[in-house]
Amino acid sequence: MSVHVTVVGVGADGWAGLPASSRAIVEGARTLLGGDRHLAGVPAIPGQIRRPWPSPLRDGLPDLVAAAEGPVVALASGDPLVSGIGTTLIDLLGTERVVIVPAVSSVALARARMGWPAESVGVVSVVGRDVRLVVPALSAHGRLLVLSSDESTPAAVATLLTDLGWGASRLVVLGDLGGADETRIEGIANAWHATAPRLNVLAVEVRGAGPGWAVGGVLPDDAFDHAGQITKRDVRASALARLAPAPGQLLWDVGAGSGSIGVEWMRAWPSARAIAIESRPDRATLVRRNADAHGVPGLEVVEGDAPAALSGLERPDAVFVGGGATVDGVLDACWTALLPGGRLVVHAVTAETEAVLLDRYRRHGGELVRLHVERAEPLGTFTGWTPARAVSQWSIVKGDS
Repeated sequence: MSVHVTVVGVGADGWAGLPASSRAIVEGARTLLGGDRHLAGVPAIPGQIRRPWPSPLRDGLPDLVAAAEGPVVALASGDPLVSGIGTTLIDLLGTERVVIVPAVSSVALARARMGWPAESVGVVSVVGRDVRLVVPALSAHGRLLVLSSDESTPAAVATLLTDLGWGASRLVVLGDLGGADETRIEGIANAWHATAPRLNVLAVEVRGAGPGWAVGGVLPDDAFDHAGQITKRDVRASALARLAPAPGQLLWDVGAGSGSIGVEWMRAWPSARAIAIESRPDRATLVRRNADAHGVPGLEVVEGDAPAALSGLERPDAVFVGGGATVDGVLDACWTALLPGGRLVVHAVTAETEAVLLDRYRRHGGELVRLHVERAEPLGTFTGWTPARAVSQWSIVKGDS
């Protein structure tokens, strides 16, 4: 596809607020693309072809762009690379065929209105996405900007915060930022009843006695619904250190149990992805429940027995096998599917599984460790150490063998 597109950011003040250079780009376009609101705000230009965005956007965008007569200009809100069409066009055409001409972003305007330095603020977009994605960004006394999907987002976030124990959080809805009708509505999450404008950014000052699930580090075991089927916190931290979550990468969590490894992997980076493979329907339900509760509703669950259930799945960048390593073909299927440079981590708590890992270690190398954790507990009137079941962990990077 050889079409080049220039994306011009437009503020809430519309055509009147565009600098002369941006106006000249728009006026020189043979084809002008944009949402109905943006297109309607541009004065008529003789001979110019105007096309609204297709719905669904990603499905119809390739044909729309391919058929456009150049020069092609697209209109976007604020900074086109902040949860905007600019990112989508770059994904489609590549950076060499897309020029970005940004206006002031809604994020920058919101920070300015709140007086919040950039380094003190987290940003989460729920535009067309699940509002529970704000959960991983929560932290006690933190500051968060939520790019709202529509007028319903502030109330949904208020309910979510209240349910998590952060009902005392301060909410500020900044509507139509940069426009003549800019508004500001303030309130507390657990008493939120305000009506928000459709275009808004929600500023959150997190307060209350919630569990602090998004504070850095691995989640406590009792943050998960697990019925005993969980990779415990200290062992989980060791596994995640070797799995090494990275932006955009895919994890297979084989024998997922409660899904704790997949949940932690996806919480590490907003773009990280995970597939949980679990044979028991009741445990698959736990995985989905924990994914929703911890703000990673995109965690995919595949119900079935490995290795058969692994067939046809996208090849992973990392694989965790928490159960089923003794089943014929499971480790071989995981290793074959793993991308070059990928990481494999396998846990064992039985002598039979340990024997499998020892054999793999001898033949392929990697790292084999045994993890012993003891916790202080009352022992009569004193305190003693209670050991947990030891876990053997084999890890290897594809290419080491």
